[in-house]
Amino acid sequence: MNRYIQMLRMVSRTFTLSIEQLPKDIRDAVALSYLLYRVSDCLEDHATIEAAEKAQLLELWSKILEGQSAPAELTRQISNLDASDPEVYVAQQADDLIDYLNTFPPDIRTIIIDRVNETTLGMARWQKQGPYVKTEAELDDYMYYVAGLVGYLLTDLFAWHSPRIKARKNALLPLSREFGLALQTVNVIRGLRKDYDRGWVFVPQTFLKQADLTPDQLFMINFEERGLQVVRMLADKAEQHLQHGLEYILTIPRTQHRIRLFCIWPLFFAAKTLAISRNNVSVLRDEAKMSRAQVKTIVRDTTLLGWSNRWLHRYYTSLDYST
Repeated sequence: MNRYIQMLRMVSRTFTLSIEQLPKDIRDAVALSYLLYRVSDCLEDHATIEAAEKAQLLELWSKILEGQSAPAELTRQISNLDASDPEVYVAQQADDLIDYLNTFPPDIRTIIIDRVNETTLGMARWQKQGPYVKTEAELDDYMYYVAGLVGYLLTDLFAWHSPRIKARKNALLPLSREFGLALQTVNVIRGLRKDYDRGWVFVPQTFLKQADLTPDQLFMINFEERGLQVVRMLADKAEQHLQHGLEYILTIPRTQHRIRLFCIWPLFFAAKTLAISRNNVSVLRDEAKMSRAQVKTIVRDTTLLGWSNRWLHRYYTSLDYST
């Protein structure tokens, strides 16, 4: 087994499942891109690193991606972190990942470096800005950097692989941003409590004001009914992005079934997670998750019939039910 696939499985078995569906010539590029993004994620999310240091490390990682600094400088600075954490382990392999990146064709390297680098610098800016978002527009700005750019990168790689997708690239690019924002908005809902516990609240303050809540009250038992109002606001926002994400999938030629499956699974998992989360206080207390049985059902059904746009529309609608 490719050691990079093994590393992927350490940090996300579900996403690895999607990557393994891709055609070989882009599968390895997407796998590497995901690992490079996880280096950025580790530097942004690690609980014991202060915000100023996170910004400095992210800016260093940007210079490494651009070939202006050596990966050894980053791995030296994070050598004290616990490598039993899968994300830390991946970040500590930065020198190996850069070596692997350099084996790809120049046009693929350019796609990967440009998109991952822009995300990394956006994360650094947000670490300097602070742990709260004032408005929905600010939330969208943050999500653009951590997810919308991922959508652009994937579309770039899909278009490189397939002339038929390349012919539709102008239609796909704006939808690919929405695809990324859809997944990230659901991630925000899933991670509300975890993010709060590490000092971040990604709920727009305008949403909290509508429910007459402070960030701390959002997670207090006495305010759960009002807290669920905020969850529903986020869920409504996620649903709008998900609808555009579905349109993105339907725009990909039906002959590209493996690429469609790669996109279908995370989007449909997000739609199902959203249905489970919408009126669920577990989102405020801990986290709401899909069951393994629900994951397997979506994978089985879409593998068989995901080539049909009409069927995908109907199936997506059926995911609205949380059971």
